[in-house]
Amino acid sequence: MYRYDEFDERFVRERVAQFRDQVERRLDGSLSDDEFKPLRLKNGLYLQLHAYMLRVAVPYGTLNSKQLRQMAHIAKTFDKGYAHFTTRQNLQYNWPKLKDVPEILDLLADVEMHCIQTSGNCIRNVTADQFAGVAADEVEDPRPTGELIRQWSSLHPEFSWLPRKFKIAVTGAEHDRAAIKVHDIGLRILRHPETDEVGYEVIVGGGLGRTPMVGKVIRDFLPKGELLAYLEAVMRVYNAEGRRDNKYKARVKILVHEIGTDEFTARVEHEYAQLNGPTVNAPAEEVERIARYFAPPAYETLPDTSDVLARARAADPELDRFVEQNGFAHRQPGYVALTVSLKPIGGVPGDMSHDQMRAFADIAERFSFDELRVTHVQNLVLPHVRQDDVPAVYAALKAAGLATANAGLVTDIIACPGLDYCALATARSINIAQDIAATFASEERQRELGPLQIKISGCINACGHHHVGHIGILGLEKSGRENYQITVGGDASEHAALGERVGPGIDGDQVPGAVEALVAVYMSERQAGEEFIETVRRTGLEPFKQGFTAYVARVGEPA
Repeated sequence: MYRYDEFDERFVRERVAQFRDQVERRLDGSLSDDEFKPLRLKNGLYLQLHAYMLRVAVPYGTLNSKQLRQMAHIAKTFDKGYAHFTTRQNLQYNWPKLKDVPEILDLLADVEMHCIQTSGNCIRNVTADQFAGVAADEVEDPRPTGELIRQWSSLHPEFSWLPRKFKIAVTGAEHDRAAIKVHDIGLRILRHPETDEVGYEVIVGGGLGRTPMVGKVIRDFLPKGELLAYLEAVMRVYNAEGRRDNKYKARVKILVHEIGTDEFTARVEHEYAQLNGPTVNAPAEEVERIARYFAPPAYETLPDTSDVLARARAADPELDRFVEQNGFAHRQPGYVALTVSLKPIGGVPGDMSHDQMRAFADIAERFSFDELRVTHVQNLVLPHVRQDDVPAVYAALKAAGLATANAGLVTDIIACPGLDYCALATARSINIAQDIAATFASEERQRELGPLQIKISGCINACGHHHVGHIGILGLEKSGRENYQITVGGDASEHAALGERVGPGIDGDQVPGAVEALVAVYMSERQAGEEFIETVRRTGLEPFKQGFTAYVARVGEPA
């Protein structure tokens, strides 16, 4: 993991001191709410429906146990005893008091964390594949690239007041687990097909929200050492030409769409040619310094498989199911990565109590080289677990209520906070996720259905990524009632696609039945070995539209 240097430490502490003064002036009335708003947003503080919400940055999703324990302490002391993990690999506190926020920021700074650039029209927290440095299909660990971008983008003098927020994701693998094609900039580390040189495929103009779009490739191969200069060129074109008169049309995806991919690329390449690359790109020694922080841990030399784990799985069907569903093959023999679901049946997707956070910190410290990851689907990962230790890890997770074996299944649902918390929301999300999970609670049925991604948003801002759900659910307000639109066929992987509506909006209590109807179509149409999204791609949407229409006819459209 990256460790702060003296500059990082001073930078974060100075920012905390500045914000402490700003909060004091807001509390004594020296600053109006309008004057305070841009200041708090620059420090990750939102005003939600019922209280402030503080968003904590987790760069490229990597944490250690000390940091998680500190966040547990903050949740217990300054919130309501829990925290919420988001689709940006961040963590949110939903109930802090304004007077306490400077103290919270100081506590975060004690463990090399902050809330800078987690909100506002700036470059947000850089996200990455949760299995970075672990996956066998990886060309290179993307986290050093994420750290390089973090340092370059933090308080960048040109890009602190962009037309709109800006999000970057990076992966080092062919299989996209970071949703890079639905980001403002997506980077895929790859090798040049002729020279074997490591570089980047650069994708620009993806994004969800009001106008969802899949990003376009503007560079098939960018040499690794030229990354920052090329990013600088992209950002300069966007900053100069992105719209500022209408926030709904201000994202870079709109600019790319309006002028066309070829023209946008030409403008970026022209800007890039004007830059003095050596003054922008990081020196090789700095890149190497950052990379050293992400060196693999001190793995033991172990056989490929574990007799201890094999015997334990044979004796315990629940452990066997957990490993089968939540285990991820590790590139190091004798090790496994484990996804820890934050989606228990009846729970709030992404929520974790302070007791669970402490327990999980202990598990990570003891069994995973003191490292854990946050995923963009609101779960956690133990990236480096000896196969021999999996039974003990499972027992500890089970004792903490963290052993749900549903990673990637129908109950592993992404859901934004929705109308229960968010001032922008037009419908609730959490209760819909809970009702669907209860409908498909049977572990046997979940396994029978196989991988199936359901994503729910409580408004068109799409914080729940509903556009790229295999089944997507969008909550809106219609004639004073909560109304839900259902889409099918979305995909956040390397085969990125936006879902399409299958029919009219329905009431919230009809959503679980609608999902069952769509699942029934899948079960009747699928061929041997097909996953849900594969069946959709083969058959098209028509069978699913027919199944949905038949369901609506049975239950009746909302009044």
